[in-house]
Amino acid sequence: MFDVNISKGYVDMPVPEGVDLVTEIEKMKREKNAVVLAHFYQAGEIQDIADYVGDSLALAQWAAKTDASILVLCGVHFMGETAKIICPDKKVLIPDLNAGCSLADSCPADSFAEFVKQHPGYKVVSYVNTSAAVKAHTDVVVTSSNAKQIVESFPENEKIIFGPDKNLGNYINGVTGRNMLLWDGACHVHSQFSLEKIVALKKQYPDALLLAHPECKRDILLVADKVGSTAALLRFATQSECKRFIVATESGILHEMKKNNPDKEFIPAPPEDSTCGCSECNFMRLNTMEKLYNTLKYELPEIIVDEAIAREAIKPIRRMLDISASLGI
Repeated sequence: MFDVNISKGYVDMPVPEGVDLVTEIEKMKREKNAVVLAHFYQAGEIQDIADYVGDSLALAQWAAKTDASILVLCGVHFMGETAKIICPDKKVLIPDLNAGCSLADSCPADSFAEFVKQHPGYKVVSYVNTSAAVKAHTDVVVTSSNAKQIVESFPENEKIIFGPDKNLGNYINGVTGRNMLLWDGACHVHSQFSLEKIVALKKQYPDALLLAHPECKRDILLVADKVGSTAALLRFATQSECKRFIVATESGILHEMKKNNPDKEFIPAPPEDSTCGCSECNFMRLNTMEKLYNTLKYELPEIIVDEAIAREAIKPIRRMLDISASLGI
């Protein structure tokens, strides 16, 4: 058994000099019956070595059906929690426990529980970007890929609380005609896109289509040519005859877009307060190849979810997976 320090939230051990990270990671995956699940917002080299790359819905679906003994979640903490809740008998690892989520952090479980208590008679729909403790106070979980369809599965007069993303909630209200009560939360990456800078880019590239994630603010969504989850934006870009796109979501998705469409140009939408031309999630980028190597080698840090919370949180997650399967999502 290794005596490993993870006080910093990750395995604080040097990688031996000269190690071929790709070769060694692939070798350990085979030896340990481990799979790497990576979100589209991860760095390109992590996406390339992953066994599965996808959005939050796809990662949850893959976690539910894999027969691997170890799942390494290259994403953020709530994704690791979701995988552990779905697969309590598997060891779930994450390269860096500090990989949190500003959106999940905007919705503390105790405050959300009190909010729900103050509105009796409401169904609770929570975005997957929440802690396990928030999911435990939820009737059904959604992702940006299935939020519209799941909300529409409720009767038209159903009173619904939607949290924590107010931008996604507003968008779903608009496309479904619902009037859900929204929690006041937002993603720091998607909230920072600049409409002024995007308009300037559109003038510079008049043939470009604007692709936007529904976590963006309303003014961005109103001028977008396509609004959708990361998977939906990727699919649209691949199927479109257009050769140039401005992409208003975390810039990690551009890696897969370029791989799938080498003949097309993808321009990251700029944030308001930055001179660079991209918008990266600082939490997502905490995961590195070196940390992934150490995580597989030492099988740390491990995601642990309180059993009582997990028993409640699995219910809305299963409902999401069941509804998604029934709708063919």
